[in-house]
Amino acid sequence: MKTNVLIVGAGPVGLTMAGELARYGLSVRIVDKNAARTDKSKALVVWARTLELMDRMGSQWTDSFVSAGLKVVGANIRSGSDQIAHIDLTHLDSPYKFVLMLAQSETERLLEEHLGAFGVRVERQLELNQFQATADGVSCTLVHSDGRQEAVEADWLIGCDGAHSTVRHQLGMEFQGSILLNDWILADVHLDGIAGPPEINIYWHSEGVLALFPLENTRYRIIADVGESSGSIGEGNRPAPTLDELQRILDVRGPGQGRVSNPVWLSTFSINERKVSDYRSGRVFLAGDAAHVHSPAGGQGMNTGMQDACNLAWKLALAAKGFCRPEALLDSYSIERSHIAKLVLEATGKATTMAVLKGGVKQAIRNHLASLILGFPPVKREIGELLSEVAVAYSESPLNASGAHFHEGPKPGHRAPIRADEAAVGSGPTPRFALFAAPGGMLPTLQDKYGKILEPALRKPFHDDGLWLVRPDGYVALSAKAGDWEAVENYFHTIS
Repeated sequence: MKTNVLIVGAGPVGLTMAGELARYGLSVRIVDKNAARTDKSKALVVWARTLELMDRMGSQWTDSFVSAGLKVVGANIRSGSDQIAHIDLTHLDSPYKFVLMLAQSETERLLEEHLGAFGVRVERQLELNQFQATADGVSCTLVHSDGRQEAVEADWLIGCDGAHSTVRHQLGMEFQGSILLNDWILADVHLDGIAGPPEINIYWHSEGVLALFPLENTRYRIIADVGESSGSIGEGNRPAPTLDELQRILDVRGPGQGRVSNPVWLSTFSINERKVSDYRSGRVFLAGDAAHVHSPAGGQGMNTGMQDACNLAWKLALAAKGFCRPEALLDSYSIERSHIAKLVLEATGKATTMAVLKGGVKQAIRNHLASLILGFPPVKREIGELLSEVAVAYSESPLNASGAHFHEGPKPGHRAPIRADEAAVGSGPTPRFALFAAPGGMLPTLQDKYGKILEPALRKPFHDDGLWLVRPDGYVALSAKAGDWEAVENYFHTIS
């Protein structure tokens, strides 16, 4: 059987990838070795930039996510009763001025429904056994639950199969990085007696860190470190926490109130900080945890992976349709997203190290400096933009136009401003660039020559004296002075 793209792994990243590719008209198969999607909450933070990218699927799908989750507009760092910092998300430069708390089981359900709208279903209990990539395609062998083998020919193979990725292992790519030598406990429980609006609360304590994430009503996610690892690192190294253990940690480190009950999920984990150096090997790609894993601090993991999918899908669609030169376009995926994962690894690693710092004097200095620095409004805004991932930019991308740049407005590689009265860039059935410019000059010629990859209608420029070409994923490809149609022509000539 032949398909344009075979996706291995049907978590949020694989489902996002499949949905985007199907929306762009490619034939897709998505397989997963598990019998059903997860019933656990797992990754439960959906940040603003991810929701913005979802808008390209159609606002009704974003609305369905927002309706299913809990909007949280603030995050706090506390030490006992003292507040060290408060991050207010209502000032975000985004239509989504909050963080959406949504169990991964719900995220997968909604993404699977979206995928089903294109007639694609997840093929479960179907596992990739091996593959052979050539210059023209990828020959894959799948194994069904009854042991039957199936040969599949794909133009492209994408490994979205998690931290223990079969695709990554068979490519022989090294998962470079380290393991933090701490054990952590995780619990989804009901928590009564917590006062105030639902916010993310992180408590720094001499004994360790405690984080409380509201989910719905009285249901919370609790995460806490419980000291250095006592043996080999890995999930399951320590027994799952008991309710008594959770209550003691909450009483000692937390707000001094609240009673835990009715556990939904109790588990342990350790933190790996790893990534591959290249997300592409010919016609095979890696995305999400198959390419990078890191500390859960900031809830960046799933969002980073879903944004991997949004970055690759439009490029793969244009390459598969023959609308753009494939090599530079597809190579840019690894260049752009690997750099972002590196920044996420560094940021989450530092945040985790700071949170688990031991020693009374060190902790007192940490608390004082953090309170001072995080008290400045510009710093708080920057932290909010980093957490929400609206600050993600591809400043060194090979897809950025060289030469003519306009000094006002967004720069090449940066996220284009989002206007409430306009459809999201890239929301159509074919990935197209959007031109934000006043009419005139060579515009009719550009639309005639590049209509397959350029939106037919102009959008209002961000500044009267400039023009901007924006990629299908909402990042600026080119900025120039108004009327510099030649710069646009040169850009399209370069990529198509």
